[in-house]
Amino acid sequence: MAVYQVVTIGDEILRDKAKEVTKFDDRIYKLLNNMMETLMKEDGVGLAAPQIGVSKRVIIAYHEENDKVIELINPEIISASGEVIDNEGCLSVPGRVGKVNRSKDIVVRGQNADGEPIQFNASGMFARIIQHEIDHLNGILFIDKLEKEENA
Repeated sequence: MAVYQVVTIGDEILRDKAKEVTKFDDRIYKLLNNMMETLMKEDGVGLAAPQIGVSKRVIIAYHEENDKVIELINPEIISASGEVIDNEGCLSVPGRVGKVNRSKDIVVRGQNADGEPIQFNASGMFARIIQHEIDHLNGILFIDKLEKEENA
């Protein structure tokens, strides 16, 4: 396994739409393991493949209630409800924090590392993390959605 350097604002990959994963092989497992190592080193709660310079629709997100990291490939939000404004930051935008409006509850669909379909509900902070990471896959940064910037 390897720890990647997190790319930061200004790197073009953060503004590109990530490519869909069509091959589920050992490279996906390696990518997920490397993303996990990087997330742990950076002490983050979520990471998208573009944040380590890989244009793939792959995210990992920490689920605090289960004390578990969820791996999700080709994720999409199929429904959302409620609104919550809360502080966000980002490993790729160091030193900036601000209030972002996100859906409170979401239903997410995607695939696991074997390519099998998965779907689940997420709420609260876990839903916020997933929305934030899916935004990365679409070239959107949290600062694009800031309602109010806070002091970091």
